[in-house]
Amino acid sequence: MSKREGDIWRALGLMSGTSLDGIDVAVIETDGEQVFARAHAATYPYSEAFRDKLRAGLDDAAGLRNRDERPGRLKLIETYLTQLHAEAVLHYLADHEISPESIDLVGFHGQTVLHRPEAGLTVQLGDGPMLAHLIGRPVVYDLRAADMAAGGQGAPLAPAYHRALAGDVEERPVVVLNLGGVANVTWIGRDGTLIAFDTGPASALIDDWVKAKLGRPYDAGGESARNGAVHEEIVAAYLRHPYFAAPPPKSLDRNAFSLAPVGDLSPEDGAATLTAFTAAAIAASLAQLPEPPQLILAAGGGRRNDTLTAMIAERTGTPVRAAEAFGFDGDGVEAEAWAFLAVRSRLGLPITFPGTTGAPRPLTGGVLADAEANA
Repeated sequence: MSKREGDIWRALGLMSGTSLDGIDVAVIETDGEQVFARAHAATYPYSEAFRDKLRAGLDDAAGLRNRDERPGRLKLIETYLTQLHAEAVLHYLADHEISPESIDLVGFHGQTVLHRPEAGLTVQLGDGPMLAHLIGRPVVYDLRAADMAAGGQGAPLAPAYHRALAGDVEERPVVVLNLGGVANVTWIGRDGTLIAFDTGPASALIDDWVKAKLGRPYDAGGESARNGAVHEEIVAAYLRHPYFAAPPPKSLDRNAFSLAPVGDLSPEDGAATLTAFTAAAIAASLAQLPEPPQLILAAGGGRRNDTLTAMIAERTGTPVRAAEAFGFDGDGVEAEAWAFLAVRSRLGLPITFPGTTGAPRPLTGGVLADAEANA
């Protein structure tokens, strides 16, 4: 590939991350520093049957000691997951009338099934070479490993893109809050300084609760939580976890917290209490920043949970606005970030920083799978 620094790349990003919702796809045009164009993002949901397989796969992953191991169901799940990503890419390109040949590069996140930074271990299911072969385009994958090998947390990785995207937002400091399975913040200071870390659960615990108690994949609009009562003593107990006292940078596994503390509550009270826990964890995290943000920009599926965003605004004392208020695509931000990071990877530019992952210095990362080499 002959593109170099300063050239404009048309890159496609794929994000499934820590949530079990499906695959987000987005296309941007970038030189690895600025974003010049963004196409519409789209989400291709997992079937409920595949979500159940992924949940079972999380159990198989819990005992992993090596990031390359695929015991139990994990290998079959990874193969099928990669095929689903290829289908999502091809459907997206057809739906948006984009020629596959016009895509210079694909950034592939994969499905996180384990993230234990204290053990130097992060595992994302997804076969990069297989995906490159199926879609016929070069793929950059495994973007977290180099950071973690150098002693970083391996997460979060989107802050470099958040800073590029929020360049015209006048409020400073500003926080970009991603409400996926796990919540993470990117604090952008007045001078562009980045601080980023996971604040705690976002949708993961709530989704698991309503799935178990109500048979629903998520709490649509926060309706169940809105009809329940918050048990503040349980929220306080959750917040006594040592993670919240630890200074950033820090990152969290999807399954770091259990549903046991809310196990005896009604479905509505459990949803309300878990939603309040998410908001309270975010508030506690903002208190660790050098200066309070003037604005919180909410992205990710959790921004649609009106009960959650209202609780965040109340507990942080900070206005919360959906990313769309500034012309961003709240569903597509993370997929766009992976496209952006793939380009930076190819150019050898840093994708993680001391203030975002605890890396010892700004580091690049990622592995390239060339489509022709995997044909």
